Amino acid sequence: MKVILQSGVIEEYTFDDQIGKDALRHTASHVLAQAVKRLYPETKLAIGPSIKDGFYYDFDREGGFTETDLEKIEAEMKKITKENLKLERFTLSRADALELMRDEPYKIELINDLPEDAELSFFKQGDYTDLCAGPHVTYTSAVKAFKLMSVTGAYWRGNEKNKMLTRIYGTAFASKPDLEAHLTALEEARKRDHNKLGRELEYFTTVDSIGQGLPILLPKGARTIQRLQRWVEDVEEQRGYLLTKTPLMAKRELYKISGHWDHYLDGMFVMGDPDDETKECFALRPMTCPFQYQVFLNKKRSYRDLPMRLGETSTLFRNEESGEMHGLIRVRQFTISEGHIVLRPDQLAEEFEQCLKLAKYCLETLGLWEDCSFRFSQWDPNRTDKYEGTAEQWDEAQHIMGELLDKLLGRENYVIGIDEAAFYGPKLDIQCKNVFGKEDTIVTIQIDMLLAKKFGMEYVDSDNTTKIPYIIHRTSMGCYERTLALLIEKYAGALPTWLSPTQVRILPITDRNNDYTDEIEKKLQSYGVRVESDKRAEKTGYKIREAQLQKIPYMLVIGDKETEEKTVSVRKRGSQEMTTMTLDEFVLKITEEINTKAR
Repeated sequence: MKVILQSGVIEEYTFDDQIGKDALRHTASHVLAQAVKRLYPETKLAIGPSIKDGFYYDFDREGGFTETDLEKIEAEMKKITKENLKLERFTLSRADALELMRDEPYKIELINDLPEDAELSFFKQGDYTDLCAGPHVTYTSAVKAFKLMSVTGAYWRGNEKNKMLTRIYGTAFASKPDLEAHLTALEEARKRDHNKLGRELEYFTTVDSIGQGLPILLPKGARTIQRLQRWVEDVEEQRGYLLTKTPLMAKRELYKISGHWDHYLDGMFVMGDPDDETKECFALRPMTCPFQYQVFLNKKRSYRDLPMRLGETSTLFRNEESGEMHGLIRVRQFTISEGHIVLRPDQLAEEFEQCLKLAKYCLETLGLWEDCSFRFSQWDPNRTDKYEGTAEQWDEAQHIMGELLDKLLGRENYVIGIDEAAFYGPKLDIQCKNVFGKEDTIVTIQIDMLLAKKFGMEYVDSDNTTKIPYIIHRTSMGCYERTLALLIEKYAGALPTWLSPTQVRILPITDRNNDYTDEIEKKLQSYGVRVESDKRAEKTGYKIREAQLQKIPYMLVIGDKETEEKTVSVRKRGSQEMTTMTLDEFVLKITEEINTKAR
């Protein structure tokens, strides 16, 4: 297809080319806006870019749009594509551009924000003209496989102080089969979406009077996270970590030492007036590092004490924006397997490697490692106000981390993220995709050469001189809430047996089988199996279907034959088959599955 580039030059691209994909979807956004202006001419236009999986356009219309409106708009878009309108690019002076867009206040604002000497380019298609840099395809007929997906609110320019506009999302592909395949994949993703499935399976809920980003973990969710937490703490203990327990809040003075007060205040929940230095002011902790440092500082330290590996199951609080909240993926209170390693410079390479190995072990065991990608997050030397330390210190830290990542991962296996570092040092972000393809950080490993000095952390080296240690900030598995969300999506709610809140449900056929049911339940409980019995006067088929819907790994159907022979009829989750075995055989089978953490 022919594409009009931002320069005005027309070149040939395919949909597989990013430029071709962007041009087609950007044109679809203009077709959307043209359809809206035809149907609802009083609507004011904002912006309409192409995005990763499609496009959107923001509109200002009294009352917004409904799902019924979307059907009308989509029908009008089809008419426009059939009209095969030619897209033409032209430029105007500032004065002429302001005159052309005189009835579009958002376009006027955009024009006024551009530099005086900026080239103001427009694209015209039939009766529709828009301020736009491009790129676009040459005719609207190229937009032949599209679908409007949803309507939502969006603040103008992403600023909550501005007016709330209506955003219509859509997607577009080069062919109808590709569009249909995408829509099918989206439907499957929606079925796995933890925000839907996690509520249906009763892992968590949210309550308006409690607030956004503050989920309530229901018994099933709490049990699963408890299992994860105990496992991670045991794994860390085996690897030499010392368990700590530190406060959930501290005075502003602690955060001033660490630098969080200067660099992260907007992301903290503060109790008191942050600007009144005459009164005490506290803040809930957004991280654990300055608290755990006090363990090291508790007494004088020698080089023989290092590395000191400190681990904690930490509850943290971060004042995320309202629009960022999503189920368990992004919340304002969360729990994390946070740790800090205080070490000598000569121990850095080995300890960093062990941190990565620990993260890999945890994520592989959970089945998430295969879905992960890696980002080397660095500072932006052009934004020094955001970061502590000198350019020399940052160059040294990033050089060391780069060499470690090249050795451990291979340069081709990670990307570099500029201006993504913590304010005190570079980090490795291990990213994991949710069912909709959005990446979120699940594990971080950071090298810190700055904060130890700020806190007066020192050790006496083998030559009897005082030295400042390095610090590694790391998580072994990451935020428990986010991990639970990713697990629900990964397994469509059917968690591996070792993580399932209920691992076995016993289904007696009649009351005559209740005594043997109790015997089975007690035996399984003695082996640590999470088991429950369904003794309701319901048909067995109904109870089986209900257990299947609740994603319980094993059902034991107990009738007169099983009671007499001391056996169990085992039905595995997702299977139609029933297998008969002795109770001891089943105990051996399920305990091995649990102990090996089989997936």
